[in-house]
Amino acid sequence: MATQRAQDTVQTTHFRSDRISTINGRFFFTTREGTLEGPYFSRDEAERGIPRYIDRMMQSLAILDSRNAEDVFRP
Repeated sequence: MATQRAQDTVQTTHFRSDRISTINGRFFFTTREGTLEGPYFSRDEAERGIPRYIDRMMQSLAILDSRNAEDVFRP
């Protein structure tokens, strides 16, 4: 699957894989950035955590962008 995020500078091929894993009976999901998020008590809970993680990352980017914009307009 060929997709490119806005911050990616080089187009690469990403292969779909199961991002949910189990470690010591707890569930985790991996991110493109290589982090392991969790633990969750069930697979369903881990799957529900993925869009929440994405929302948090988008919010943090928006905050950083707004702070950078403030710096540009500061005398």
